[in-house]
Amino acid sequence: MAVFTYTVKDKAGKIIKGYMEAEAKEMLIEHFHKEGYVIFSIEEARKKIKAHRRGRIKADDLVIFSRQFTTLIESNVPAVEALAILKEQTEKQYFKDVITAMLKDVKEGAALSSALSKHPKVFPEIYVSMVEAAEISGNLSEILERVSLYLEKDSALRKKVASALYYPVVIVLMAVGITGFLMVKVIPTFKNIFDMLGGQLTLATRILITVSDMVSRKAFLIGVAAFFIGGFALFRKYISTPKGKRNYHRVLVGLPVFGNLIKKIAIARFSRTFATLVKSGVPIVRCLDIVAKTSGNKIIEDAVLKSKKLIQEGQPISMPLEETKIFPPMVTKMIYIGEKSGRLEEMLSKIAQFYEEQTEALIAGMASMIEPLIILFLGIVVGGIVISLFLPIIKITQYLG
Repeated sequence: MAVFTYTVKDKAGKIIKGYMEAEAKEMLIEHFHKEGYVIFSIEEARKKIKAHRRGRIKADDLVIFSRQFTTLIESNVPAVEALAILKEQTEKQYFKDVITAMLKDVKEGAALSSALSKHPKVFPEIYVSMVEAAEISGNLSEILERVSLYLEKDSALRKKVASALYYPVVIVLMAVGITGFLMVKVIPTFKNIFDMLGGQLTLATRILITVSDMVSRKAFLIGVAAFFIGGFALFRKYISTPKGKRNYHRVLVGLPVFGNLIKKIAIARFSRTFATLVKSGVPIVRCLDIVAKTSGNKIIEDAVLKSKKLIQEGQPISMPLEETKIFPPMVTKMIYIGEKSGRLEEMLSKIAQFYEEQTEALIAGMASMIEPLIILFLGIVVGGIVISLFLPIIKITQYLG
């Protein structure tokens, strides 16, 4: 993502200068043409602009910003003054710089949605599109309330998934740490004892000592670390390509238990995002573009974008979605009912609620199932090491007795 400086003329004939992040210059040209601006110059900035300093905005930060912004707009505070107030009370410097840049653009006459679109790392596409729809309809405070609610629900779903994975990951890391400590510190001590006592060791003990000798060598550790780091880097590079990401998501969806969870999460996000956009008055075709990107799954994204082409040709939404074989029959049937009855947003909200509840139930079931499996795994690993170490000592003791 590069930073570009630009000079354009808006529809009113006003010259506007500023900067914007984009993946390529062509994307900026397309953006300004859509806005109806006349482009004088677009150049890549040689130096990083302060407002685009590296930083990270958490979902909770954006939710708080949206809630506060909504409260101010509902209190009839102009957008410029609201942004100025939020800038002063924002603690994170990166976010403060972003709001400062937005405030500058709005003061110069840019639309709020246009100011938001210049910071795609902070404000997702759904946020920008809903604000753009609000500017057309004139109900900014109501739509800001909806986007805040959407962000809260999306953040809550992410946290539930993360918390379900947190416990097993911590336990596995602890198991790896304990095993490493035994291999590097404990087993070499027992090896010296076995060498002094002499005698034939059991096969399990000999294998354990051989593995310990390998792990204790720095060259082996460096080699293993290089293998995993290199493999991870290649994997990241592969899934960053469209083909790699598609294959990776296809494998994830096909996993037992976890694949079902991933699919339910993607459908829940698809439905929630679609419902929020439809209720906010965003055109259906534009909705499909956004929900495809925010579903979080390349398989669903491809299915939605493929359906969009048929919907543009006049087909109802439910029909091409059903033909993709990705969405369960319940989803497509409820969308069909929503289209026919004029209650599409209501049906989509019900789908989202159903799959969010299904996701929570599945996560709870997985957590109760994973816990005994982890305990069994720890028992096998640590118990196997302890038995392999003490079995020769027990045999020697019996022999001496």
